[in-house]
Amino acid sequence: MSGSMSKMSLFPGWRLALRALAVCLLLAAGAFFVSCSDGKSGKRSDEDGASYFDTLAEAERVIDAQYPSGGIASQAAREELQKIHKSGRPEAEKIRLIEEKFLSGAKPDGVRADGTRSVSLPGGVKLEMVRIPAGSFTMGSPSGEPGRESDEKTHRVALTKDFWLGKYEVTQAQWQAVMGNNPSEFKKGGNYPVEQVSWDDAMAFCRKLNDAGLAPSGWRFDLPTEAQWEYACRAGTTTAFHFGTSLNGTEANCDGNYPYGTSTKGPFLMATCPVGKYRPNAWGLYDMHGNVWEWCSDWYGDYGGDATDPVGPKSGGDRVLRGGGWCVNARDCRAAYRVRLTPSLCLNSLGFRVALVRVQ
Repeated sequence: MSGSMSKMSLFPGWRLALRALAVCLLLAAGAFFVSCSDGKSGKRSDEDGASYFDTLAEAERVIDAQYPSGGIASQAAREELQKIHKSGRPEAEKIRLIEEKFLSGAKPDGVRADGTRSVSLPGGVKLEMVRIPAGSFTMGSPSGEPGRESDEKTHRVALTKDFWLGKYEVTQAQWQAVMGNNPSEFKKGGNYPVEQVSWDDAMAFCRKLNDAGLAPSGWRFDLPTEAQWEYACRAGTTTAFHFGTSLNGTEANCDGNYPYGTSTKGPFLMATCPVGKYRPNAWGLYDMHGNVWEWCSDWYGDYGGDATDPVGPKSGGDRVLRGGGWCVNARDCRAAYRVRLTPSLCLNSLGFRVALVRVQ
């Protein structure tokens, strides 16, 4: 009797367990079907994890391929990748960011879809550059331009190779990322231009970029030639400034107490200001007039006649600076105005802008 009762108590429990198991299997199958047929999810959650780590590994391979020699460029890219990895965002968002920044957002040589270039520096700092097309222009100022100096003789210049130029003057954050210090007097923020840098210092910055393997094959970082600088500044214009014929400190950072082309005085900030504060020229370059003087690669010398890809004299005592600065009158910020200084000199109005040029 006891054995019969044992069987009666056991068999109903087994039946219930089997039914529960069958229901669970059916529910699991239904959930799998819904997941696979849902256009929004597309993959099971366990595959999402695999997809994320596959994307992470692919980004690592891209960095290795782009910077085979390592250096600060590779370091900066890996720091940016790690920042995304540790961000705490959902994996789907991380995948999107990694694909955008490392896999599909730029061509292998760092050129974006809009034609600009972004160079990664340590600490996630970016160096933005703009492509300047080959072309020709009239260099110098016309005889009727007010304030014209005798060394601004007009002549035709042909630049047969395109090049890249910094969208902004080199900032304190960029200098710190590459050189490990900040020599500037106006330490108001990383987006202010670095100043108190000599021509020698600016060239050392360019060499660091080249030694780090940041330049694509066939290219090198350098200071722009004087001709490249004026061509890029004008961006197809022929007026004293790329924005017109007058300046009083409203359109660029200079001493507005001494305006040009107008009798109306304007602001005088008495210091540098953040890069990009004023409107850019037609090619997307900021602060080509005012803020800090910009070193060029050339030795200073008188212009000759018409020229093709001029690089200045073979030797000299002074290097050329262009663009004017925060402490000078508006006349000295004209596109054609030239200054000469010893290459070892450092002042709080001297900065520079990086060029990326083809290797000769």
